[in-house]
Amino acid sequence: MPTELTKNYDPKCVETRIYAEWENAGCFGADATDCAPPFTIVIPPPNVTGVLHMGHALDNTLQDILVRYKRMSQFATLWVPGTDHAGIATQNVVEKQLEKEGIERKSMDREAFLKRVWEWKEKSGGQIIHQLKRLGASCDWSRERFTMDEGLSKAVRQVFVTLYKENLIYRSNYLVSWCPRCQTALSDLEVEHENIEGKIVYFKYPLGDGRHIMVATTRPETMLGDTAIAVNPKDKRYKDFIGQEVIHPLTQARLKIISDSYVDQSFGTGAVKITPAHDVNDYELGKRHQLNMPTILNEVGQIELPNSIYHGLDRFEARNKIIEDLKALGLFEKSEPHQHAVGHCQRCRTIIEPRISDQWFVKIKSLADPAIAAVKNGQTRFVPEHWTDTYLSWMENIRDWCISRQLWWGHRIPVWYCQDCDHQTVSIEDPVECESCASPKLIQDPDVLDTWFSSALWPFSTLGWPDASPDLKKFYPTSVLVTGFDIIFFWVARMMMMGLKFMKAAPFEIVHIHALVRDEHGKKMSKSKGNVIDPLVLMDQYGTDAFRFALASFSIQGRDILLSVKRIEGYRNFITKLWNAGRFLRQSLSDKPIPDNPSLADQWILERLSQVTEELKITLESMKFNEAADLLYQFIWHEYCDWYLEMQKVTPNYKVALHAFNTILHLLHPLCPFVTEELYQTLIENKPSPFLMLSLFPKAQKQSDSRVLKTFDLIQSLIESIRNFRSENKIAPSKKLTIQIAKESSKTNQDLAMTHKPYVLSLAGVQNLFTADQSVSMDKTSKLQVQNHDIELIVSWEGLIDTNAEKERITKQLDQARQDQKFLETRLQKKSYRDKAPKHLIERDEQKLKEASTLVKKYESELKGL
Repeated sequence: MPTELTKNYDPKCVETRIYAEWENAGCFGADATDCAPPFTIVIPPPNVTGVLHMGHALDNTLQDILVRYKRMSQFATLWVPGTDHAGIATQNVVEKQLEKEGIERKSMDREAFLKRVWEWKEKSGGQIIHQLKRLGASCDWSRERFTMDEGLSKAVRQVFVTLYKENLIYRSNYLVSWCPRCQTALSDLEVEHENIEGKIVYFKYPLGDGRHIMVATTRPETMLGDTAIAVNPKDKRYKDFIGQEVIHPLTQARLKIISDSYVDQSFGTGAVKITPAHDVNDYELGKRHQLNMPTILNEVGQIELPNSIYHGLDRFEARNKIIEDLKALGLFEKSEPHQHAVGHCQRCRTIIEPRISDQWFVKIKSLADPAIAAVKNGQTRFVPEHWTDTYLSWMENIRDWCISRQLWWGHRIPVWYCQDCDHQTVSIEDPVECESCASPKLIQDPDVLDTWFSSALWPFSTLGWPDASPDLKKFYPTSVLVTGFDIIFFWVARMMMMGLKFMKAAPFEIVHIHALVRDEHGKKMSKSKGNVIDPLVLMDQYGTDAFRFALASFSIQGRDILLSVKRIEGYRNFITKLWNAGRFLRQSLSDKPIPDNPSLADQWILERLSQVTEELKITLESMKFNEAADLLYQFIWHEYCDWYLEMQKVTPNYKVALHAFNTILHLLHPLCPFVTEELYQTLIENKPSPFLMLSLFPKAQKQSDSRVLKTFDLIQSLIESIRNFRSENKIAPSKKLTIQIAKESSKTNQDLAMTHKPYVLSLAGVQNLFTADQSVSMDKTSKLQVQNHDIELIVSWEGLIDTNAEKERITKQLDQARQDQKFLETRLQKKSYRDKAPKHLIERDEQKLKEASTLVKKYESELKGL
């Protein structure tokens, strides 16, 4: 621990050492036996494959601010950390690693592949945890969890078996979104739609009697799975076609022409080819009309029709060949450019295919209804409030959740199929025999559960559920969830449903939704745009505290963050200002005698500290992080440093100054933990706690003295008025002013000004300050009104400036201002200009005229004063 402050603050030297001290001392630990009220946050678990990006940095900075504030406010505080196994993402990473070694996953057995994944996880999977520590995250690392650790795996099985036995989990052949690259089903939320420039192809289906019906499609290859043609029953063009059949030109199958109000008469030709097994809308229409649903695309996106010339072709190769074949048959009409939204796999960006597949689903409505009610009745509250509508809108239109994935990495579905009697055994423990016929010939379902299934249990599974652990009793439900809007449906909604189902209580009281971090021009960060900003680089350049403070200051509720590196640089200067204030206290004040009574400055800073403490608590409790940052910045820089420390040169009081600085360190600590801890440990003697982060958060005084604040405001206004006068008249700092208080001033204000005269002399560069009743010889003077106070000053010009030169300078400025004023008045009076000029030019000139007129009055006044 240092005993002196270095000349310059070096974050790189301080941050690693301070964090290690906290961790080694067990500062982050929570105690389930603590009788204090609990405050719990569970970290949104980053993917085990992840590295710290700007969204993580914002998310975890805001969480850490709340956690540190509540810990200092004497709550039993627990911040649960951990990582998500990230099924598809992790499997993709390891598959690519194997490919570099010339190994294909399918050439390995499942156990060998999983062994490689676990090896990768142990070696590389903890990178983001180290980066969170670099950010200053004060998580209880002794409670770190992983979504596939033993305890969470037990919870996953318990939930699956319970829901299955309550008939809330079922298996069904259903149309799902399928990724040919990952070779797995995806939930609707795992599909991201992008607008791409495609083609809409028009071709004819012949009826066999010389007539034909024309259809349009963006996916010609799917015609191999067509089982009908549909038209709108109100479409007069096709009234005579309904009920007839067309001949499939490539398969010779006969397809019926049916009517359905789903068909949009205005799109394409108004006639639609129906492929029930490979289109969401066609699937629903196929069910209504009981159509056949042949699957013509396999798991890797190839045509699977063994007796067809298209068999084995990639879907896009088949598309081109089918178009050529239609042309050869004379059935191709035309193709047109067509921009449309196409679904892509969220993980690998491959274009997905709707495909009928045997999958496991959760019946969602009975789980969703209590989760809707919990938000409507206020059990859980969204901040900002407008996200409530987004949540409710989705929940009220929710569909059953496809929970099975065709992967190897993940929680394997706990269902075993008997090879003798076909019975399904669903069990928490691995069964040794069939529960129906006692046969030992059991094969476990090969699929794994959706990653979000285990994540949905995170708030209670991490606390020990299904066991009745002390942690679960103490820390559930959690207090706040801090997360991004993009996973309200993926994660927040599902945690709400599972928490209410298995814990009979919503998992959190408040859901704080933070905005998206964009670049300074408002564009979304992406590698393709080259505008991604690495938070680790910023922390290296400017220090973690400056970076955290910037993120807090940008976090205006309901507004996206435009990240400006220049502002982060500005907050580094703020950290430097704080450091230099600490050095000033130690070097310039510590050896000064302590006065018996506090000065006006001392009384004022204590009053303002109390006010700021109360205001800061309100902003932090309401999670208005930008207001908290702005409040601290303005107070520390402009009040404590610029005013109070300057006044310490007049009336030094190390005891009060250090007390105030210590309070500031406590107030700032949740936002800037490293520099405040270093200053606390170096400057503060007789510490009640060895660590600032374990100290008590300040409390505001119950009573305040408004007289102190009014008196200080008067003296501050006096000094500012004189400083402004010096600046406007370009009076050198070395020249001291002689000032007399005008007789028109109130007697009370005169007395206060003279009582605190030393501040005015020192901070405003004044040589003499006289009262109104003192006899003073001052020939050339100006009157100076102090704004908002009944006091006026008479300033002597004696020896300050060359009056003739100053008159000449101001006269030149006045002449130019009058010229501008006349030119603009003439232009704006012309009717032709007002009739023809754009409105914004007229408004600009009107504004310029106002500014010129103001300058004329200013310069005339200054000349009169001279």
